[in-house]
Amino acid sequence: MREIVFATGNAHKLAEVQAVLGDEFRLVTAAGAGITEEIPETGLTLEQNASQKSHYLYERQGVDCFADDTGLEVDALGGAPGVHSARYAGEGHDFEANNRLLLENLEGAADRSARFRTVISLILDGREYLFEGRVEGRIAESRSGCGGFGYDPLFIPEGSEVSFAEMTADEKNAISHRGRAVRQLAEFLKNR
Repeated sequence: MREIVFATGNAHKLAEVQAVLGDEFRLVTAAGAGITEEIPETGLTLEQNASQKSHYLYERQGVDCFADDTGLEVDALGGAPGVHSARYAGEGHDFEANNRLLLENLEGAADRSARFRTVISLILDGREYLFEGRVEGRIAESRSGCGGFGYDPLFIPEGSEVSFAEMTADEKNAISHRGRAVRQLAEFLKNR
């Protein structure tokens, strides 16, 4: 089993990624690798944030690692919340407040099309590789489901009538933005 450091403190995200990577890899969190401070995320794009986080880890620990950044891009809001998805309603990473604000900002909007995008920055033997996963969909008019996290109760992926929060973890991972990016990462790692 190969060990790789994942720059996250989010238990939901860790479980999601581990499920997609499978038993060939054992994920170690940033804290498990000795990084207990908050990893900076000051980029203007998902790519910049993912890269900044993986480089931060690599420069301090010198280990193979990866980081991701995910954003929800809503067309009627000009791509917002985008890179600010986790802090859309302000500091504190409050999913409920983020969902409330998103629904308020979309009130009366006819176009509710949106997409989730995940960018992963992997640093392997000192070299960076980027992977992207995306899933198109729409924002529901109200929350539904109790699974998942973040905007999952509001996001209905293309081809589905239920939100991510109404799906099992396996159903969501099969089509999600993060699942798609992680499968690319896993394929790359397995072929190295």
